[in-house]
Amino acid sequence: MTTTHPHTTAPARPSLPARIAARAGGGLLRLFLVLTGLLWLTPTVGLLLSSLRDRSDIAASGWWQVFVHPAQLTTSSYSTLFHNSKVIHSLLTTALITVPATVLVILIGALAGYAFAWLDFPGRDGWFMVVVGLLVVPVQVALIPVAKLFNALGIFETTPGVVLFHTAFGLPFAVFLLRNFFAEIPRELLEAARLDGAGELRLFTRVVLPLGGPAIASLGIFQFLWVWNDMLVALIFADSGNPPITVALQQQVRQFGDNVDILASGAFLSMVVPLAVFFAFQRQFVSGVMAGAVK
Repeated sequence: MTTTHPHTTAPARPSLPARIAARAGGGLLRLFLVLTGLLWLTPTVGLLLSSLRDRSDIAASGWWQVFVHPAQLTTSSYSTLFHNSKVIHSLLTTALITVPATVLVILIGALAGYAFAWLDFPGRDGWFMVVVGLLVVPVQVALIPVAKLFNALGIFETTPGVVLFHTAFGLPFAVFLLRNFFAEIPRELLEAARLDGAGELRLFTRVVLPLGGPAIASLGIFQFLWVWNDMLVALIFADSGNPPITVALQQQVRQFGDNVDILASGAFLSMVVPLAVFFAFQRQFVSGVMAGAVK
């Protein structure tokens, strides 16, 4: 007996005009993305070039004149900046605010996220809805009440007070993000670890935290950038004699109206740190975003 195979036809090859249109479309898309990236980087490049020009050159012409007169480039602005003790000290103050506020949000948010995802306790869903509701509370609503509370506690206009404020307002998003990420961990994996004798603390540190690394890295980047670039909370709650970099630069504007060379170099220097943090954790950040999109 002979068997006959159904006749199979090769898929139709796209026509020549279709292939040309596809390649042209891809080329146009790449060109559009490159132009968008260059346009997005223009303010940063302008700030960098302005910080490398003398005050008189900045007052006389725009930063793009550097491409015509490259002799205008100088590091005198940075030399002046590094001799401005208040601005340099403000960078240390900013780090003393940003690093603890980021670490505390990650630590407390991870613990709370694990509890909301995998621990059974009375009112769990209700408390989680409260956390979600806190996401929509604007910072401006809490400024006066929290200022009165901090003043009564003796931490108003102190660095710990600013850290506490940023930690409190960063936790709702942290708990919401990490709880949803931890909840996607397969239950079988956690049950297998429990059968091997792992307690909740060991389960959290040895299983959940390594698996949640991308989400934690994403949260850390967001929190670091929010706190480092904050000005509203720092302007109200920080010590005016020992301010973070955003307030210190604002005070330079108030005291020296034409001190644009200090402002340009100081602004670019304050931008370098968050950029370095972002690029250092770029892989983890992209992994966290992609994992969240897939889930």
